[in-house]
Amino acid sequence: MTESLIWWSIAIYLLIAVGIALLARQAGAESMSGYFLGNRQMNGFVSALSYSATTYSAFMMVGLAGLTYAGGVGALGFEIVYFAGVSLVSIFGPRFWAVGKTFGFVTPSEMLGHRYHNKHVAMAVSIASCIFLIPYAAVQLAGVGYLLQGTTDGAIDFTTGVVMATAIAIFFSYVAGIRSVMWTDSLQAIMMIVASTLVAFLVIEGLGGFSSMFETLANDKPQSLTVPGSGLFSFVTFLGLTIPWFFFSLSNPQVSQRLFMPSSLKSMRQMLIGFLVFGFIYTLVSVLWGFSALVAFPSLESPDLATASLLGSASVPPVLGVIVLIGIMAAAVSTIDSIMLTLSSMLARDVYANVTPAATEKRQLMVGKIVVPLIALMALGFAELQLDLIAVLSVAASSGLVATVPAIIGAFYWKRGTSAGVLVSVIGTAIFVLVMYATGNSLFGLPAGIWGIIVASVLFVGVSLMTQPHASSADAFMQAIDDELKTGRSPAQDPAQEAPLELARH
Repeated sequence: MTESLIWWSIAIYLLIAVGIALLARQAGAESMSGYFLGNRQMNGFVSALSYSATTYSAFMMVGLAGLTYAGGVGALGFEIVYFAGVSLVSIFGPRFWAVGKTFGFVTPSEMLGHRYHNKHVAMAVSIASCIFLIPYAAVQLAGVGYLLQGTTDGAIDFTTGVVMATAIAIFFSYVAGIRSVMWTDSLQAIMMIVASTLVAFLVIEGLGGFSSMFETLANDKPQSLTVPGSGLFSFVTFLGLTIPWFFFSLSNPQVSQRLFMPSSLKSMRQMLIGFLVFGFIYTLVSVLWGFSALVAFPSLESPDLATASLLGSASVPPVLGVIVLIGIMAAAVSTIDSIMLTLSSMLARDVYANVTPAATEKRQLMVGKIVVPLIALMALGFAELQLDLIAVLSVAASSGLVATVPAIIGAFYWKRGTSAGVLVSVIGTAIFVLVMYATGNSLFGLPAGIWGIIVASVLFVGVSLMTQPHASSADAFMQAIDDELKTGRSPAQDPAQEAPLELARH
């Protein structure tokens, strides 16, 4: 795979993707709901492909393949636990959709601020999300850098790849907001799944087929086929990685915000089913890539170079290899787009609008657009640190984001939850996780991935039981869910006229 082939392929991809993004533009994107939620009119097919491309980013074909290379079959178990966690969408998805439609929520943090009747809840969740999601965005940029550097033997350096991915992400975010991101996501998702699956079979065939590859692993790397594996995975390490990942669909706002976007419950069901099919195939393919690299290149300097080494090898036809490369790069850009849009909407809606009560919808949107490139530049700076093991860094971000999980569950199922409980649990857990990672990530032998959900739950429940809930807010919130799910009709606001809810401002 030559450098010129890669650059020409990137140019062709950008030409097609820019065309799709421009076609996705429509009137109405000048409101918060229009720009950040696509006016809540996304169909099931596009939602499924976009949800897949956003979730399965550089983490999968670079991160999960690298984790398989380093830790063996335990990586498959790790990802299957995440896959099982997607079942949470079937439980909470309709409830997110119902309250979003009823109250006109734009962000998950706005939803929590309204439910717990406290604007500081929305602000705290927004700021905590920024702290942990910017490093996760940086992971996606680093994935592109490693990929281009590895497939070209350094002809395209790490920084060039990171800067290019940042520029593309900013452009797609500005063209038409979430609509352009979702439509380009659809192109990217189809490219990802088709090309990566085809190339995986070609690589395995070049290694002598499935039986030959696994026979080689059994003889030369037997630890890779056993649990806990080759030293990376122990039971405690496995739990530390999988617990935050199980709650990913709730704790990561760039994912949960998409539960506000489907046009109907039918579209949401289609989104979930499509995502599960896509995810199952892509998980198996990514793990096979990791095993293939372990057989073909048993002594790589970094596990995260596993996919890049395969794509640059003679086993992969250059044209197919470059399609996979573009697909992975595009998926990483998709995740960065979603993170930038979600964080900018949270900062504009839940921080700026709460400290500036007179802020109009137009003013919020302007602030959100200003914030987008600032978030991108912070992620770029973090990516340049080139920290190891993309998969582990991704989980580190999720370890902090689980701080919001008890509050989200309580919002829908526990009327006794209070704003004080949310504030203490979110702020306290965020600080706790940061301190743990700064001091070696071990307390009584357990990592932050295990402690995070425990600390957040204890703080939320304990403080809530010691303080008084806002009963009328909880009743109205849960009644709206019942009404919307039963009848499909509610006094929803006109998306073009949505304004910050006064109830959440008090």
